[in-house]
Amino acid sequence: MKELNLHRYQRQILLDKFGDETQIKLLSSKILVCGAGGLGSPALLYLAAAGVGTIGIVDFDIVDLSNLQRQIIYNNNDIGKPKAKTAVKKLKELNPEINLIEHAEAITNQNALDIISQYDLVLDGTDNFETRYLINDACVLLDKPLIYGAVLKFEGQVGVFNFKSKETEYTTNYRDLFPTPPDPKFTTSCNEAGVLGVLPGVIGTMQATEAIKLISGIGVPLSNQILTYNALENSFYKLNIKPNQNTKNEMPLSKEQFLKFDYNWFCNSTKRIDEIDIYDLNNLIKSEKLTIIDIREEGEKPDTNDFEYLKIPMSRIYEYLIDFNTTNKIILFCQTGKRSLYLTEVLKEEMPENTIYSLKGGIVDWVKHN
Repeated sequence: MKELNLHRYQRQILLDKFGDETQIKLLSSKILVCGAGGLGSPALLYLAAAGVGTIGIVDFDIVDLSNLQRQIIYNNNDIGKPKAKTAVKKLKELNPEINLIEHAEAITNQNALDIISQYDLVLDGTDNFETRYLINDACVLLDKPLIYGAVLKFEGQVGVFNFKSKETEYTTNYRDLFPTPPDPKFTTSCNEAGVLGVLPGVIGTMQATEAIKLISGIGVPLSNQILTYNALENSFYKLNIKPNQNTKNEMPLSKEQFLKFDYNWFCNSTKRIDEIDIYDLNNLIKSEKLTIIDIREEGEKPDTNDFEYLKIPMSRIYEYLIDFNTTNKIILFCQTGKRSLYLTEVLKEEMPENTIYSLKGGIVDWVKHN
């Protein structure tokens, strides 16, 4: 461990119940941040600035223009670059005295245990249910504290799982909060519903605060609690979580079970027979006549000029079906593929003679990779 730089961390060291010893605890700690996006960006910046000795970053995505509204660790010059590598570079500039480890890969049940086992605790900044359940289960198996965060529209949540505080004699995990994942047809993401840009900053900073509290032993952590913040109303409320015995019937209880557990199937997000991915669509565009329909409502972005398409909002689809007649394969797309998948199932019953697909990942995925 490097010698403690008293000048860099002076404002923290001056705090009551903090001092040199607590700063040394931070410098000796290892924290893994899963996702270097809206939540991960502010958390990473503050953890690095605070002097967390080793920070690991798991992210396989690249920087997109749409990220910059909330993912403050990046700027315009970073568009198209890998997030994990770029974040490491920025954090080294902020604090060259700490150790930064880049995991530029998707976290899966094949690598999660190996990666997470290297760290003291995990901060979850991911944005989908499959990965949240996977990270949670890995932390339970490895007995690692997990700091949860989530944002949507104007509201966010933060909490601490798998940590026994002085105030409680039990631990809870993400499955105690959500024993079963919601139906993906009826859930929305930030890509579809949007998010106020400053909100991930608030929640991500709260996650970093909880991480510092757990490592240093100061304060009262949000163990077995969820704190919800509403930005429009400036309101906070806490939800206490109790262990749910039913969770043990669903989650993997050993390393062998974990490695075999299908999180895509569990969250009902696997590729279905009525979905088509962007690569298959590219091939079909070149080889067949297609009727491609954008079912998003007016004003939803992004748009594309890569192929011709009709614009028929989902809310008005039945108005058009009366006179709709084509023998072409029909491809429906929305923002991220959830609404179009639902509508594909509905229209297959209404139009059994047609071949209908939903574009997996929606126009957001298409624009990102084309």
